Amino acid sequence: MKIAIIPAYNEEKSLGSVVRSLLNHVDRVVVVDDGSKDKTAKVAFEEGAVVLRHKINRGQGAALQTGHEYARLHKVDYVLHFDGDGQFDAIDIVPAFEKIQSEQADILFGSRFLGKESNIPFIKKNLIFPIARVFNRWMTGIKLSDIHNGFRILNKRAFTEINIKQDRMAHATEIINQTRLNNLKFVEFPVKVMYREYGQGFSGGIKIISDLFTSKFVSK
Repeated sequence: MKIAIIPAYNEEKSLGSVVRSLLNHVDRVVVVDDGSKDKTAKVAFEEGAVVLRHKINRGQGAALQTGHEYARLHKVDYVLHFDGDGQFDAIDIVPAFEKIQSEQADILFGSRFLGKESNIPFIKKNLIFPIARVFNRWMTGIKLSDIHNGFRILNKRAFTEINIKQDRMAHATEIINQTRLNNLKFVEFPVKVMYREYGQGFSGGIKIISDLFTSKFVSK
């Protein structure tokens, strides 16, 4: 069984269409409502998703871990990480599953830098991401073309062995680090990411670097 896990915080406006698109490609959609103050949970439920709720906002990493715990309790073979803001394109899902299966990999990392056209904000693309990639490789020992991309696929071994302890954005580097520590086979795959807001590009990029430094202290 294949499921999609969507960590969601105040995503009522975009979540409905995302859930509908995913139900065409996976057996079940699991939305983890991370303490939303809007109708995120209601929208997800009405569109046919399984809804798990955090009473308070804990962060994206904590929401994904909750999704993994759900997967471990059910007969799930693969989990897909997918954002609820509508930035990913569901058209990438089927070929991504084909890629991880044909390569017999444990985890697939989506990448904005392997050929797909993505309207990445200038500061992120040309300053923040290059610096962050260097830090990421230094801290994890794994060289990837992209970091902090929320599109991932994990097989049962991967989502069982990876235990996300970083509740917020440092989880992305933590997942990469645990991929190495658990000797998981990984592949990258080109995905399209369409940004809808540009005003927070710089501050968001600084947060990524801050999280990378934080993740340096993750237990090894």
